[in-house]
Amino acid sequence: MYIQGFVIPVPENNKDAYREVAEKFWEIARDYGAKSQVECWEVDVPDGKTTDFRRAVKCEDGEKIVFSWVAWDDKAAADAGHAKIMDDERMKTQFGNPDGSDMPFDGKRMIFGGFEPIVWKEA
Repeated sequence: MYIQGFVIPVPENNKDAYREVAEKFWEIARDYGAKSQVECWEVDVPDGKTTDFRRAVKCEDGEKIVFSWVAWDDKAAADAGHAKIMDDERMKTQFGNPDGSDMPFDGKRMIFGGFEPIVWKEA
């Protein structure tokens, strides 16, 4: 299992628009091997004393934190899927301007990374 994780600030009034973008992205990612996608909207994100989610993404007043991840079979599948996703015509037509200015968030403040689970428990 390989997880691509993301944290991004989204203007509070763009929640529905963000959800629409996430749902469109899932349709594409699933077609190229993604196993699951989870998008979580801030409910209780406290300010830290040294660092926190807000500082990590330079969150501004009126923005909420989105914590999300996409699961893949392994890193090779994620890398291959990502390349295909970026070449998919839907990425060029369903998300507005190629520079990202039409997105309901500021992509320059997104943080992301790839992870291999070392503990995964489910009831």
